[in-house]
Amino acid sequence: MTQADVTVRGAGIFGLSVAWACVRRGARVRVIDPHGVAAGASGGVVGALAPHVPETWNPKKAFQLESLLMAEGFWSEVQQTGGVDPGYARLGRLQPIGDDAALERARDRIAGAQAHWQGRAVWEVIPADEAGPFAPVSPTGWLVRDTLTARLHPARACAALAAALRVRGARIDPEGPDEGAVIWATGWRGLSDIVNDAGRPAGTGVKGQALLLRHDAGAVPQVFADGLHIVPHDDGTVALGSTSEREFEDPAATDEAADALADHAVQVLPVLAGAEILQRWAGVRPRARSRAPMLGPWPGRPGHFVANGGFKIGFGVAPRCAEVLADLVLEGLDEIPQAFRVEASL
Repeated sequence: MTQADVTVRGAGIFGLSVAWACVRRGARVRVIDPHGVAAGASGGVVGALAPHVPETWNPKKAFQLESLLMAEGFWSEVQQTGGVDPGYARLGRLQPIGDDAALERARDRIAGAQAHWQGRAVWEVIPADEAGPFAPVSPTGWLVRDTLTARLHPARACAALAAALRVRGARIDPEGPDEGAVIWATGWRGLSDIVNDAGRPAGTGVKGQALLLRHDAGAVPQVFADGLHIVPHDDGTVALGSTSEREFEDPAATDEAADALADHAVQVLPVLAGAEILQRWAGVRPRARSRAPMLGPWPGRPGHFVANGGFKIGFGVAPRCAEVLADLVLEGLDEIPQAFRVEASL
């Protein structure tokens, strides 16, 4: 390969997505990661691509909406190019409603979705007995159902991007020199390298643990209840996750916190009782100080850029983040929202 136009450091979801956006524009791209594709938090099992609630609208929610709406086309092209199925499907989500106050809030949000979701998805309140066999227990007998939420299998999605990149001539190597513009998508450890004048890092890592169960739910909506994502995949498994742990010793170790997810899931969805645990997973997600994705030039390092901080929403916003950063790096077009700029986390 001749000298790259773009070097991407990091082969997680942000790094691979940005590489893909650059390759699609004709750039010569090299991805470098000593640990391999999806070796960190992007190699997880959950894959819930879920929107924020459609109220108190702001640029972050609008950005996320745009990315979720472009996801189907994004992942379809990736699969067609590389031949690897990322497990994407926009099947929606169910959420139990706990009390009368929550029911009122849920109904109020119907108008917000109508106003902001461009008529391309709905937020509605339905009786639980109309939701099918994968309906969660609801104290009120009512559920929120939205049609914007999608799922994919994180590790497979990264493998799909890697395959598509290789088909288009990009290299993915464990080491190599910086060539051309350099994009740093190095996850939670990389956040500690980006500091302000006082030496304060741009963010930190939050550990998450998850489980993968053997249960073939079919093509049904995922469930979100009491902070727990329950995501049926297309391979006869259901993912549960995840914990949020600010303090930890071993980033990859699972413990009783992971086992507790199974008990919680059975309370929400009794149909999962007795399901075999196939995999316990743990990883550390990058959380920028702003809590938003962190995109743009690395202050004080000309020619270097950052794509990081996709805490909890990384897979959902990756398609749009990739396009925005490719616009900046390759064309000089800066459409990064103010809240997403690197400086917002310093």
